[in-house]
Amino acid sequence: MHGLVNKALQSFISDAFGAAVWRDVAQHAGITQLLGADGFEAMQSYDDALTEAVLDSAVVLLRRPRDSLLEDLGTYLISHERMEPLRRLLRFGGVSFTDFLYSLDDLQGRSHLAVPDLALPDLALSEAGADSFLLTCSDGPVGFGHVMVGILRALADDYGALVVLEHRGIRRTDGADGTAGTVELIEIEVHDPAYHAGRRFDLATEAAR
Repeated sequence: MHGLVNKALQSFISDAFGAAVWRDVAQHAGITQLLGADGFEAMQSYDDALTEAVLDSAVVLLRRPRDSLLEDLGTYLISHERMEPLRRLLRFGGVSFTDFLYSLDDLQGRSHLAVPDLALPDLALSEAGADSFLLTCSDGPVGFGHVMVGILRALADDYGALVVLEHRGIRRTDGADGTAGTVELIEIEVHDPAYHAGRRFDLATEAAR
């Protein structure tokens, strides 16, 4: 797992629950012994097992369901001031929330421009009806769909849109080469793309900086 992902998870736990809680989670997961007191480095890569150990420890110590914790992580990635660069990157996807949804197919390519070795799941958006969509998240870490729900919910609020989201579960898949993967489905209903004013963001101003 890329260090940016792990560092974001570390920052989320520390900012949302306190530095002492992060230290307890890190100790419980064995991260302190392996990486030291500072935890993950953003530009390194780590074994996926370390990320899973941190998540498992956070679930146990915080007494929170894993899915709920992952969704809160997604919300944090957009709403916390520490994560403003990610918010700006995603807001460049369009001037409305619906425009942003249509840009998700290109998110993997745009992320590679910023961080070439950052591997994101494949995202595919399809129309399921009037103002209704289905987002497919393929071949990512198990549970990424819940993180995406949190991201989408926070961005809908950021754009000022009234949106209903539902995670439709995880399905295991077998690739042609015999490798196993996962697919997660998210239902998206945009009831009002301009429900409230949302947070200020000027594409032209931001692009000129």
